[in-house]
Amino acid sequence: MQVRDAMTTNVLTLTPGTTVRSAARTMSERNIGAVVVLDPEQPGPGIFTERDLVRAIGSGSNPDETLIQDFLTSRAVFSEPELSLADAATTMIQGGFRHLVVVEHGTLRGILSMRDIMRVWRPTT
Repeated sequence: MQVRDAMTTNVLTLTPGTTVRSAARTMSERNIGAVVVLDPEQPGPGIFTERDLVRAIGSGSNPDETLIQDFLTSRAVFSEPELSLADAATTMIQGGFRHLVVVEHGTLRGILSMRDIMRVWRPTT
């Protein structure tokens, strides 16, 4: 099985200038743990996760004024759709993160979460 078999293709994207509160609201409404951040000034997409949200709120920053660009995960990790799910899971475990941004030929194709992997490896009956 490959990343493309499990990834979510309907990816929520935000801009770096989105406020922390707006990102949190949108993530809550969609019941997701991460958003991809697209910045035309940067070479690739970034990611803002639940952990980043906790860091932002825990820092005492005002979520209505603080921008997600100030708390993006320091390095987004990318995958190609053809990577095996086993290799993707190993990468995530070794790196200590729960999401991979899926890019193909420089274009955002999806996002893979640990939940996505669990869903295809252990389908509910």
